[in-house]
Amino acid sequence: MSEVYQLKITLQRSKPPIWRRVTVDSAITLGDLHDIIQIVMGWTNSHLHEFYDDMRQNYSMDGMDEYGGCDDGKSENSVQLCELLTDEKQKLFYVYDFGDSWDHVVLLEKIVESQEEKPTPRCLKGKNACPPEDCGGLYGFYQMQEVLKDPDHPQYEEMMDWLGGEFDPAEFDIDFVNAMLTNEDAC
Repeated sequence: MSEVYQLKITLQRSKPPIWRRVTVDSAITLGDLHDIIQIVMGWTNSHLHEFYDDMRQNYSMDGMDEYGGCDDGKSENSVQLCELLTDEKQKLFYVYDFGDSWDHVVLLEKIVESQEEKPTPRCLKGKNACPPEDCGGLYGFYQMQEVLKDPDHPQYEEMMDWLGGEFDPAEFDIDFVNAMLTNEDAC
């Protein structure tokens, strides 16, 4: 038997809130958790990222200093989630895309025993669509939504072309996310 963590991952300062509730094996590395967050939130893994804890210790991808990032942290691939989160209600922080600054809170909601030897990550619930990559952070995301509400807006056609079609900020497809988690080799 192994422990399973129920996590709530919330995009900070998003209104209405954008969040996902997932279960993961407590022994996964932070690198594996990064892969899971990318899938459940709907990101495309196109940017740098890092985790940090309440003590501001950062955990980043190997070779982060080569990209101009901070190299005073630990490798995310050498740290298991259960080393950082040991009690319910503890938090970990995840930043994706240092330009747009997508800041997430990863809250350990519940610890449960699993009958599976290596539990598969699962998304239990979520709310609202993830902002598109490179839209300019939350400010740009909200501005994008305002443009899309007005087909007469001077930037409407350009925005629709950039998005490649319609965008519903309330959409979240849990079945698609779980299919992606099942097919993800890194998880």
